[in-house]
Amino acid sequence: MSIAPEHFWQDILPAGPEEDREFDTAFPASLEDGRRLLLPIRPLADGKHALASLIINQASFPVQDMLAAALAEKLRPFAPDVVVGLPTLGLTLAAAVARALGHSRYVPLGTSRKFWYQDALSVPLSSITTPGQGKRLYIDPRMLPLLRGRRVALVDDVISSGTSILAGLSLMMDCGIDIVTTGAAMLQSDRWKDKLAAEAPAALDAVRGVLATPMLVKSESGRWRVPR
Repeated sequence: MSIAPEHFWQDILPAGPEEDREFDTAFPASLEDGRRLLLPIRPLADGKHALASLIINQASFPVQDMLAAALAEKLRPFAPDVVVGLPTLGLTLAAAVARALGHSRYVPLGTSRKFWYQDALSVPLSSITTPGQGKRLYIDPRMLPLLRGRRVALVDDVISSGTSILAGLSLMMDCGIDIVTTGAAMLQSDRWKDKLAAEAPAALDAVRGVLATPMLVKSESGRWRVPR
């Protein structure tokens, strides 16, 4: 199945019959009801593996709304009082999830240090899409009263290596904030599980995602397939 690059993330496709299990440039990620969202395949540096990609702020509004509503329902059993969003793309999703949960606001974390921020209220941050850039993750000190003593959900767009989520969990722990659940529009492969199990095991069972996509491997045909 092929699609022009600018048309990814724009339409939710109906459920259909099982398709070819090898892929060229697009991976059909399945929703729980069988509908599908076509995602571009991004080869990794080793040339042997690839990941399906979701850039949520380039998605159509209907796709954004669907992902936010679906994630909100997955987080609702945890009864979060406040949603905290991780930058950068997680902020788009977190705001919509908070609305879907009936909240009047959400709390965005950031990577830009305002002059009233405190270095003590920050942690190092990197991600699979922005590795090695020396960023830090900050919370606005004025937002802490909204979070302390509340049930907080931490939201990002994609959980992949687990690095960004761990940074968010670490920052919240340093601030004395109780994270009751962590959510994302997509769980990208399973690599994040080992990292969370090692560094934040209490958070592992409370991770929720709308889409789950595998690490793809290159087949003998040169196409991409799901490992057996």
